[in-house]
Amino acid sequence: MDSFGVIAGSASMVSVKPKVTWKIVIPPVVGIASFLIYLYLFQVDLPEIIVTIQSTNMPIYFLAALLILVDTFLYAVAWHVLLNFLHVKISVWKAYLYVWYGTFMDIIIPAESVSGEVSRAYLIVREQGNSLSGQVLASLVAHRLISMGVGVATILIGVGMLLTERLVTPLIFNLSLLFIALTVFFLALVILLCVKEKWTLKIIDWVIKIVELFSMGRWKPVKLREETVRIAGMFHGSMKQFGSAPKIVATSTFLSSLSWLSHLILSYLVFLALGFPVSWGIVLVTQSIVSSVKSIPLGVPFEVGLPEITMTTLYNVLGIPFEISATATILTRILTVWLRFFIGFTVQQWLEIKAIKGSLSEPR
Repeated sequence: MDSFGVIAGSASMVSVKPKVTWKIVIPPVVGIASFLIYLYLFQVDLPEIIVTIQSTNMPIYFLAALLILVDTFLYAVAWHVLLNFLHVKISVWKAYLYVWYGTFMDIIIPAESVSGEVSRAYLIVREQGNSLSGQVLASLVAHRLISMGVGVATILIGVGMLLTERLVTPLIFNLSLLFIALTVFFLALVILLCVKEKWTLKIIDWVIKIVELFSMGRWKPVKLREETVRIAGMFHGSMKQFGSAPKIVATSTFLSSLSWLSHLILSYLVFLALGFPVSWGIVLVTQSIVSSVKSIPLGVPFEVGLPEITMTTLYNVLGIPFEISATATILTRILTVWLRFFIGFTVQQWLEIKAIKGSLSEPR
């Protein structure tokens, strides 16, 4: 979390315009290849999948695509509520654009858990200066905690629905418990760091000492430490404000829940478009498990390949035929990854061109 604050406070550390390098291209290529190998090993009939995709009910699928915009908008409004409470003044529209920018960065940079948040922090700090970096960081951490809490609740509800329908297998039940435990553990850890300011300062000192050690004493990051400690102080003060504002947290939680519900409805509509209605419990559990892995910042590249394999496997274990599971996964990921990618790329390019024009028009 301290490194997050440093990046938020140092705009120069974030690339203004990401370059297409082999490090960016290889992960999605490897991911797609892994998914295709997975389908081949399990002898999935690829021609049949193509035929099934061609018979998709396009009006329903188009409705699912529109929910991508709704999902992202509600997510942005939930974040805007937290920002506004901390007196970080940006419009809802700008927050919406910044979320799209962050979504694009999430996709092109492995370890989705932090890249989007860092990008959003950078955009606000670039526009409004470093004085609000602590508040921005607090809004992002609080938003992440709320989203993770909503995810845990969704898994619990989904497992409950599957239990009533007698669709839960020991594997799914144990897997759900595992991800609930991991998410709750990480939630508790982050909340402790939010409450214990001394712990955060100790972590900052450790990181700086390690940097000094590896630099062989050539780099004395005194200013960096002072800046990071200042950001940490603002961050903890802002988190305390959230603790005394339950209505604000409840409002953001409600909007985050609606955003997540939009995502779940999207996944359900994909099955309807295929003419294969499924239990809501299956959708809730599967999507929550996939999302839980991505929400825990472990540095795991989990954007292309592994999610498809996970989603297809979970659907199949829960009783959906393999071809339908794979087809639904492909159609879902076209919307949740590739449609998001192209929209996010467009927004990112527009914001950066606008920023460059603004800097050129400033008097020297």
